[in-house]
Amino acid sequence: MIKRITILWVILSLTQGCTQKTKNVNHKYTNALVHETSPYLLQHAHNPVNWEAWKPEVLERAKKEDKPLLISIGYAACHWCHVMEKECFEDEEVAKMMNENFINIKIDREERPDVDQIYMDAIQMMSGNGGWPLNIVALPDGRPFWGATYVPKDNWIKSLNRLVELYKTDKPRIVQVATDLSNGINAINLVQNQADADTYSLEQLEKAVANWSKHFDNYLGGYKRAPKFMMPNNWDFLLHYATATDNDEIMEQVGTTLTRMAYGGVYDHVGGGFSRYAVDNKWHVPHFEKMLYDNGQLTSLYSKAYAVTKNNLYKNVVEETIEFVKEELLDKSGGFYSSLDADSLDEHGELEEGAYYVWTKEELKQLLGADYDIFKDYFNINSYGLWENGNYVLIRDKSDDEISQKHNIEPSDLRQKMKQSLNILKKERAKRAKPRLDDKILTSWNGLMLKGLVDAYRYLGNEEYLELALKNAAFIEKEVIKNDSSLFRNHKEGKSSINAFLDDYATVIEAYLALYEVTFDEKWLMLGKKLLDYTKDHFFNDESGMFFYTSDEDNSLIRKSIETYDKEISSSNSIMAKNLLKYHKLFSEEGYGEMAEQMVKNVQVDFDESAQGFTNWLHLVLYKNQNFHEIAVVGENFKNLGKEIASNYLPNSILVGSPKEGNIELLKSRYNEGQTLVFVCIEGACKLPVTSAQQALGQLKN
Repeated sequence: MIKRITILWVILSLTQGCTQKTKNVNHKYTNALVHETSPYLLQHAHNPVNWEAWKPEVLERAKKEDKPLLISIGYAACHWCHVMEKECFEDEEVAKMMNENFINIKIDREERPDVDQIYMDAIQMMSGNGGWPLNIVALPDGRPFWGATYVPKDNWIKSLNRLVELYKTDKPRIVQVATDLSNGINAINLVQNQADADTYSLEQLEKAVANWSKHFDNYLGGYKRAPKFMMPNNWDFLLHYATATDNDEIMEQVGTTLTRMAYGGVYDHVGGGFSRYAVDNKWHVPHFEKMLYDNGQLTSLYSKAYAVTKNNLYKNVVEETIEFVKEELLDKSGGFYSSLDADSLDEHGELEEGAYYVWTKEELKQLLGADYDIFKDYFNINSYGLWENGNYVLIRDKSDDEISQKHNIEPSDLRQKMKQSLNILKKERAKRAKPRLDDKILTSWNGLMLKGLVDAYRYLGNEEYLELALKNAAFIEKEVIKNDSSLFRNHKEGKSSINAFLDDYATVIEAYLALYEVTFDEKWLMLGKKLLDYTKDHFFNDESGMFFYTSDEDNSLIRKSIETYDKEISSSNSIMAKNLLKYHKLFSEEGYGEMAEQMVKNVQVDFDESAQGFTNWLHLVLYKNQNFHEIAVVGENFKNLGKEIASNYLPNSILVGSPKEGNIELLKSRYNEGQTLVFVCIEGACKLPVTSAQQALGQLKN
């Protein structure tokens, strides 16, 4: 099968190049995408290509007309998607060829990750790599037989002409390749139910982490490679592992990585928040798009790291990242928008990647005056910080103390000078054309940001973060949750649409549970439980013991995906397994714990050699092999005492509280009038109650 696929790929593969041109809005043409709400789809609504959205009736028409599908997948913040649109999809010659020979479908990968997953697997099987724009040609029934990412105009036309010829003259060959490829797509998605597997041990985990750590970049943080993605779930687990096993080397690696990311150009020193990744190995030059999902997860990670280390750099990152999200991505409804584009208009009115964020030496000298000399040392306005065409991306490589000593200035005065300088740059930057905003509100990404805000409140104690979290949680409850406890995926301009996928449920359940732990409002706990039970009824597959990515109420694709690999966002199944384990601690009769344990057993075969791809799962190994505590705070002072306990980093625990007896089992028969008591328990069996946070923390260590 692979040989046949590879042969066809070689026939059709052509050298890819790269150019960039000006965005030109042209309303000479209008296609069916004008009726969509996705900013990415609307960007293509006036292409001469007769784009359609992914809909059953479109697929049926392709079958009726016996035309192959040309499926192009991207997202609003994608730089190369814009480039290919300008070169190919706005070109009338290209559009004529596409319209005559294909049913052309545009997909926003963020709205329809179920479709994107399948075709990304397909192109990786064909070519060994993937990315966006993702362009697939498929049979009318959706089975793919060719794919490519960015392709310039001449090669695009040559490729499509060759495909049309093959489809007309050698269709049996095309069908066979599509059949083989579809079989492969389904095969790599299989998960076997490993009912007889042993529990993954701490000794096995230690070896897996040791093998994984060979790839660490001990000097610059992250991994020994470029580009560098932040991968927050990797460092979130390693923080857990380092503290749980007293591993100083792993803790140092976590610290190096978080510090270097915060120093790097991948972090926006002027406006806060992170870009998606760095194209180099020192976190310097980002791919300038800024995504909600990164910033939500990194807010969580840096908050937890601050709880462990009390490093003020991490606290500043949390504060500035939340400020960025408030300023740029917060809708008045309380929901959060999806992203800012990598591209913006430069001084010549042309779209340029990073134009909004970079600086020339002359600009900085003029703006900062006498403070320029110390600023240039602090942010490397030198060969280390130079990007291209005389533009600098701000990057640090020295601590405040090192710069202070060099310039004979107190660290506090240095920080004040840098703050003033960055404020000057922020005001100046506000005069530039801003990157385009993708203002759709995605449920799963809002779940990640909600969890980030909860963790920021928990560990930094800022009441504003709790207010933002509660407003977002209420938005999700009002606009996203349906009467039957199912969810919508997307919200835009007051309207919710698209049935949610497993990641939407998983992240919201996790966030609601975390919100309960800092408010002790059982409303959030029970809302999360309703969503959890809905996924059991409509997503769970008894045969594999895993959750499908799509509900049994949605139209079938060529594959029902089971997502297990933790990428830049943790897999939906790994988040669900953690949710199940934690809900088991509070509702032990529901069978949640057995489900979670079996899910881990089903995927643990890959832990030894691919730990970095299963990092969110690995939390469950620590939960299973070390004590996991239920902490109950009962009495009049339950909120204050609970907040004091919660401010400590306690990953192997769940925290509940009530002024008297609560509705969940752990809170029953615990109330003692006139006292606020803390019960530290394991599977409902509790130690003697104590009256202070310090006493409770002491019990956790024994």
